[in-house]
Amino acid sequence: MSTKKKNNVNIVLVDDHPIIREGIKQVVEKADDLKVCGGASDASEAMVLINKHKPDIVIVDISLGGSINGIDLVRSIRERFPEVYTLMLSMHEESLYAERAIRAGARGYIMKEVAPKNIIDAIRTVLKGDLYISDILSKKIIDKLIHGSVDTDGLSIDTLTDREFEIFQLIGNGFSTKEIAKKLNLSIYTVESHRRNIRTKMKLNNSAELTKHAIQWIIMQEK
Repeated sequence: MSTKKKNNVNIVLVDDHPIIREGIKQVVEKADDLKVCGGASDASEAMVLINKHKPDIVIVDISLGGSINGIDLVRSIRERFPEVYTLMLSMHEESLYAERAIRAGARGYIMKEVAPKNIIDAIRTVLKGDLYISDILSKKIIDKLIHGSVDTDGLSIDTLTDREFEIFQLIGNGFSTKEIAKKLNLSIYTVESHRRNIRTKMKLNNSAELTKHAIQWIIMQEK
């Protein structure tokens, strides 16, 4: 006979670090009505668990093992399981990824450093159908809607795919092509191809210009 409470909220955790998953689980399950029904380290495992358990919410780390990142997974969940809410968990600053995560279908974005204190509130906010983001990010999105997007030297990054944007951000943080390939589990050829695509979309002439603009963009986001 099942011991599951009728009002339990079922949650799937997706993070490629088992210790982090266990830590989040312990925090979440301090609330009597919240239950972690499964944990996955990558996108393929996550989709199997979601199909099996039909959770109310999936908490997704933006950086996952395998070739599919957290934002791509959120998009896939929205397409295949539109009734399931997603909450993005990340070590990256909101200014770098939150807006893309929301556009992909996430109902909230929470930094890992504040997760132990705020994650239950974030879950409850999302389950109510509301968006969970910081006041700072909310103001930034409103300002963007009113005044339009402003990027380094007027070059918009909105045309970049999520993978291209991820690589653009890593370039801005000083990662070499070889380091990016290792970090994202991609071939050097694939990373170089993405770099060429980024230069083309942003109308940059060479790798030096790409690095310069990527660094400047990172600096602007940290202001």
